[in-house]
Amino acid sequence: MNKEAVLASVDRFEERKAKYEPVAAILNDLYGSSDWRRDQSPMDELISCILSQSTTDLNRDRGFEALKQRYPTWEAVRFAPLDELVETIRHAGLANQKAARIQAVLERIYQERGEYNIDFLAEMPIDEAKAWLTSLPGVGPKTAAIVLCFAFGLPAFPVDTHVHRVSKRIGFIPSKMNAEKAHVVMEEIVPPERYYTFHIQLIQHGRTLCKARNPLCTQCPLSEYCDEYNTRK
Repeated sequence: MNKEAVLASVDRFEERKAKYEPVAAILNDLYGSSDWRRDQSPMDELISCILSQSTTDLNRDRGFEALKQRYPTWEAVRFAPLDELVETIRHAGLANQKAARIQAVLERIYQERGEYNIDFLAEMPIDEAKAWLTSLPGVGPKTAAIVLCFAFGLPAFPVDTHVHRVSKRIGFIPSKMNAEKAHVVMEEIVPPERYYTFHIQLIQHGRTLCKARNPLCTQCPLSEYCDEYNTRK
């Protein structure tokens, strides 16, 4: 994706970028600042992200826990009978698609690296690490950014469902911009050292106030800066 072309397509970019400082200050007061910490190994994060696609966090966790309980190694997952793996991760939804995708990813990693390990990404330039991850079967910009941000603490800004919705409503990104392009814009608006914290805060805000249905706009301290609220008002 051409970064310059994406940014050039954004109207009122400087106005959108100027929202960051006041919005970040309010969100910091609301939810506090989060320091990066690794919750999972990079391989666990990658496979968990694949399971998370088009499902809830609860279903992802159930599918991932079942997978880890059944298979002691990533090699066992790679060579498991496909129908068995499908049944194992069924809680995560789209099990047929995800099981085949996971095995294809594991095969590709082993063929290229000789082991089931992606720790080497920590030493790569961030753009090369993103390109390598998105070259894996079924891995897009969101999954790549989550792995790099959460497993390595690297400057990648994930745009998930909550972040995409809240960012559009506030006006960081145009209302019709898709999530893939939104990664480029948000990484230009948010300072790299704040990617992790601001991502977490936008998710918290999307869950508590800026909900998908019936957002609690009258209770939201961001209303002054929110394009959608001010347009409706």
